[in-house]
Amino acid sequence: MADTPLATAVEAFLAELSQTASPATLDAYRRDLTALIEHQQSCGAPEVENLDSRSVRHFLGAERARGLAPRSLQRRRAALSRFSEFLVEQGRLNHNPVTLNRGPRTPKDLPRPLDVDQLAQFLDTPHDGSPLSVRDQAMLELLYSSGLRLAELASLDLGDLQDQRVRVIGKGSKPRQVPVGQRARGALKAWLGIRSSLAADGENALFVGQQGRRLGHRAIQQRLVTQARRRGLPEHLHPHRLRHSFASHLLESSQDLRAVQELLGHANLSTTQVYTRLDWQQLAHSYDQAHPRARRRTGRGDSSDNEPGKTP
Repeated sequence: MADTPLATAVEAFLAELSQTASPATLDAYRRDLTALIEHQQSCGAPEVENLDSRSVRHFLGAERARGLAPRSLQRRRAALSRFSEFLVEQGRLNHNPVTLNRGPRTPKDLPRPLDVDQLAQFLDTPHDGSPLSVRDQAMLELLYSSGLRLAELASLDLGDLQDQRVRVIGKGSKPRQVPVGQRARGALKAWLGIRSSLAADGENALFVGQQGRRLGHRAIQQRLVTQARRRGLPEHLHPHRLRHSFASHLLESSQDLRAVQELLGHANLSTTQVYTRLDWQQLAHSYDQAHPRARRRTGRGDSSDNEPGKTP
């Protein structure tokens, strides 16, 4: 990070943020605000006082022009807004300049879960029995069994496993306990039986890499892609997609939205309701494909709604 007055203010903000935010959130804010610092320096405006609505608009416009996705722009804007609020509290700015700029619209993409049978076949496909594959199987089963986020899985320690449940720290450092299914418990038992062959002395992480230390986010993502390729899964696989599959399959069977909300660790029910919209889309697709009156017929006049000899 460049040594400028703005960079110094960012470091002070991140230091305060570190007292409450997770490491993943802190890293994201650092990346977003580093981009701001570099932009302001290139414009010859490295002072905190140079941060106004015009410079914010110019920064976000430059980020969009270089191809940054709408969701990433929203994250940049959110980080900048929180940093600006910090500067207002410190008396460095009179107001938050981000509030005067409208953020980019983001597409409301519905999650696309894996098919139940396809996912079951994938998880039941035998692996090569190596320590890494045994570990990967435990991660896959746990992600799908308990609907964990990537950060929640990566941060698990040995002491977080409690018989038939696991304790996780979710967003906002909120703890919750979620059940662990029988298949996941079996996979975890197999992994714990050989974990000592990889883990370094004193390492408390549940999942470790070849160096014996806690497995990072990127490494987990790569291992899921590797296992999908090895087992012939014709779909892109990432941790959040297994979480989507967990929620959608559970909601389809139980119809208990509140229970799914608790298991996912969603603060608001509206976040969980996206899965009800997903179920409706699936039902509508099935209806269009199966119902004899759902689609307009072709090749016999204008429409099947009109009987011969009658006017519409």
